[in-house]
Amino acid sequence: MSVRKSNKELLKMILRMTLIGTLVIASVLFTMFSHKHIWSQKNVLDPRIASSIVTKKITAKRGTIYDRNNTVIAQQTTAYTIVAYLDKGVVDINGNPNYVKNVKATAKKLKSVLGDEVNEKALIKIMKAAKKSGKSQTELGAGTKRIKKSTMKKIKKLNIPGIGFIDAVSRYYPATPYSSNLIGFAAYDEDKQSIIGKLGLELSLNELLKGKDGKEQYQQTVDGSKLPGTTKVIEQAENGNDVVLTLDSSLQSTVETQLQKTMDNEKAKSAWCLVMEVETGKVLAWASYPTFDQNEHKEIPSYQDAISTSTYECGSVMKPFTYATAIDTNVYPYNKTFTAYQFWYDYDANTGKIVRVPNGTKTPYPYIGDALGANFGDITFDKGLAFSSNVGICELLANYINYNQFSEYLDKFGFFQHVDTPYVDQSLGVKNIGLPTDYLSTGFGQASSITALQLCQAYTSIFNDGTMVRPYVIDSIVDSDTGNVIKKYKKKAVGTPISAQTAKEVQELMSHVTDDGASGERFKVDGIDLLMKTGTGQIYNQDQGQYDEYYHTSSIMAAAPADDPKVMVYYGLVSTNITGYSAEPFKKIMRDTIQTYGISTNPTNETQDAYESWETYKMPSLVNHTVDYAYEKMKDKKVHYEVIGDGNSVTSQYPNANVTINSNDRVFVLTNGSKISMPNMTGWTRKDLTVFWQLTGISIKTNGYGKVTSQNVEEGTTISTDTKIELTLE
Repeated sequence: MSVRKSNKELLKMILRMTLIGTLVIASVLFTMFSHKHIWSQKNVLDPRIASSIVTKKITAKRGTIYDRNNTVIAQQTTAYTIVAYLDKGVVDINGNPNYVKNVKATAKKLKSVLGDEVNEKALIKIMKAAKKSGKSQTELGAGTKRIKKSTMKKIKKLNIPGIGFIDAVSRYYPATPYSSNLIGFAAYDEDKQSIIGKLGLELSLNELLKGKDGKEQYQQTVDGSKLPGTTKVIEQAENGNDVVLTLDSSLQSTVETQLQKTMDNEKAKSAWCLVMEVETGKVLAWASYPTFDQNEHKEIPSYQDAISTSTYECGSVMKPFTYATAIDTNVYPYNKTFTAYQFWYDYDANTGKIVRVPNGTKTPYPYIGDALGANFGDITFDKGLAFSSNVGICELLANYINYNQFSEYLDKFGFFQHVDTPYVDQSLGVKNIGLPTDYLSTGFGQASSITALQLCQAYTSIFNDGTMVRPYVIDSIVDSDTGNVIKKYKKKAVGTPISAQTAKEVQELMSHVTDDGASGERFKVDGIDLLMKTGTGQIYNQDQGQYDEYYHTSSIMAAAPADDPKVMVYYGLVSTNITGYSAEPFKKIMRDTIQTYGISTNPTNETQDAYESWETYKMPSLVNHTVDYAYEKMKDKKVHYEVIGDGNSVTSQYPNANVTINSNDRVFVLTNGSKISMPNMTGWTRKDLTVFWQLTGISIKTNGYGKVTSQNVEEGTTISTDTKIELTLE
């Protein structure tokens, strides 16, 4: 390098250093004379400014859980934590004193809004202790953290000196209860300082949903706020992934409503329902009762999910698998008859055979009869399934099917084994067929225990022409920032326990369960042929060491349409009402399932303005079009069309473009207008109300289950986020 070039570089360096020094001196002089920070323009004599540098966590956003139509099931929302400022030097934005002057009066005012959520004496104790220790501010403990926006606004209106709020986060479930044991809930964990999954999918998917927190540094003022211009991001936060489920919120709403009615009307201990696509295994609705409020989750009546973690003796819904075993092993006694009354038997240890003996013969084994002591006389085995004869099962297992065959087919059907349903907690049940009585009893759903999830998977082999598919509830895992699909779940065949011909024959047998006089007659649905099996099971009482005298399991497995099953519904309850429980909840669930999937039928509609015929459409793209354009696109569709706002352009829609919609669905468009009028919500479902809330931000308080029957705000009234809307559902 030449001397001349070297001198030029040295000169440039000197000039740069001179410029930097000049800027520093200028900044100091500017601050000295103006008393303002040169970058933030903050008054350096402002008593709110502190000299401390704070390193703070940037909280990653927890992923949202959606249903199959992108309706929000669980999401992160802003909440607020109450802070009491105690330092007399703290002032508000106008320079006025802003600290807690009277601890007792402050606690009393907070109690007037927060009610039973807080203890007034505890609030006083916390503030006094903080003052005594010289703290400039303090949080106030239980009941004052992560409060709702509406509660925060009420407290603000009281203008309590020294009371402020820190933005926080919480988990919100718009349509709770929504498959509460399956979805579970997430809550803020004080130890981990973030929202953590505590139960259900929120727990099992926690690592995918939670994201990764980042870090930032900033200068903090006395009142805890950031000094503008001082924030520096050290590490970017990575938001959690979104999860899209296979559940359909419309069907889920129906199921939740009908199970609550079941619990109330039948005084049931528990109830459950699973709705599933036969060919794919997609679960469309899943509910287990008793349930709980996922937003509060103060009292959780049961941590057991009646579908996947509770094991039970399912009763007669097991019988089609015994029939399938006989047919598939070519031993089924076509056109033969048996006496369907009291199966008395003995066991020959030499031959390993169970032998039916004359009624009243003394043996080491109790006789097996049909439900309620029924005597069907001499009937065919085909009628034995239609009438749900336990004796018919005993005849098949004693005289036609051998022990090894039955044991092998139980395994083939996936009983007593883990079901490959991703992220769902499960139990296995117990295979109990070692003794003659247990072997026979397992054939009609007693002695051995299973889960409802195992049962539903096994039934897909019957409804799906021999192919068994695993049930699944997660459709996809999605990057919440880019929208890219990270993981996609799809149909998975898990075996062919029986041939297609066997499956068809069992389907034919099940099609007669709804015949006049058969066990499922009262559960048939007008206008559609069903495949069905009913079941009643005894419940073993551990405390008494015997089967419960009063409580039984009652359930219905059904698929539609009978000639080509597309959907299946498994509905059940535990109550003392064995034979007289209402068929309406099951029928309502089945009707709505059939209608949602456009299966040909003539449904009985419950609302006066319901359309008689059934049609399906693809939802058009309406966003960024005029309201008139949207009307023209929707006017020929037999749906309930709701326009929100008085604008002339569509800014949002539900469902999204290209989603399949059906007759009697409710469709919403949000306009760019500033005025929103109260609609007539009569007949709206919880799903409809959730969509309205998501589009407008206007919250709604509901009482009851079902559909809206009354509203406190008159139709046509201008409403906003401050409007208190209360609805009654029945």
